[in-house]
Amino acid sequence: MDYRDAGVDVEAGRSFVQQIRGLVESTYRREVLGNLGGFGGFFQLPSGYREPVLVAGTDGVGTKLKLAQQCNRHDSVGIDLVAMCVNDVLTSGAEPLFFLDYLATSKLNPDQLAEVVAGIAEGCRQAGCALIGGETAEMPGFYQPGDYDLAGFCVGIVEKSQILDGSQVQIGDAVIGLASQGVHSNGFSLVRKIIEQSGASLSDCPAQLSGKSLAEELLTPTQIYVQPVLAARQAGLALHGMAHITGGGLPENLPRCLGPNQAIRVDPRRWELPGIFQWLAAEGKVAQAEMFNTFNMGIGFAVLVSAGEVERTLQWFTEQRLPAFQIGEVIAGSGELILTGIEG
Repeated sequence: MDYRDAGVDVEAGRSFVQQIRGLVESTYRREVLGNLGGFGGFFQLPSGYREPVLVAGTDGVGTKLKLAQQCNRHDSVGIDLVAMCVNDVLTSGAEPLFFLDYLATSKLNPDQLAEVVAGIAEGCRQAGCALIGGETAEMPGFYQPGDYDLAGFCVGIVEKSQILDGSQVQIGDAVIGLASQGVHSNGFSLVRKIIEQSGASLSDCPAQLSGKSLAEELLTPTQIYVQPVLAARQAGLALHGMAHITGGGLPENLPRCLGPNQAIRVDPRRWELPGIFQWLAAEGKVAQAEMFNTFNMGIGFAVLVSAGEVERTLQWFTEQRLPAFQIGEVIAGSGELILTGIEG
């Protein structure tokens, strides 16, 4: 017997690395040292920092992968993977520098997984970070045929004096919500359950989606907020705090950027609820409070600014073609989020 008899094709793995080499190298920054294929990726710290601090984050795509595999569409989930990591790192004020991925499957399908890596490379280019390495693991007997799983790891950098850690946030600050691109990459276990129990097909085009199919809408990749947010800081906008709205929605994630003895009040009537959330709530008979506890509800990222900076901030992101809304304010409290007008 040999390794191929056990279900692992080492030669196919070597060929796959050569197949994706161009995709990986298309993301390189000038700080990347060495080439793809070593035991580790090398990255020289950028110059110009007095007290550089590295910020690390890791995440996955969750059960959104099931829909991607069901629809045989694999490029967008690579963007999702990058977005979930770089948006987290961004909340501290850090610029993402480099990214690594872990891809595990039952049997290597080079064309399928090349699509995934193409998406990862596209996400890295959007975020301005380099894809400097990764791991592709064949694990027959562990994953079902055709299945794969993804995990990502990102490192960013920020000047120590510029770290956003909640200490800059003040009572009276405004909360500016930045629009999501639909569901992003959280809540898909509930999404899949609603589709299953409603009898809907992924090819269906509900009226709430304005001509899009469920597959098109649900596989829209997560918005990457890195470039417009970093550019806003460089342009002199004083952002006091940031939050990436992922699992747990606004109630769990917005308070994470606060300081002591602070809370946030949000009014959902200040932005239009995207059609996909209207459809999910109706088809699944999901209560409003549960929707907000599960999904981003149209707000994928939030920045906190002083009340006097609201108009300038809204105008900035609008000019970046990123819809922005003043959705709430910081109030006295103990770390909670108050959603006005939401029923349980």
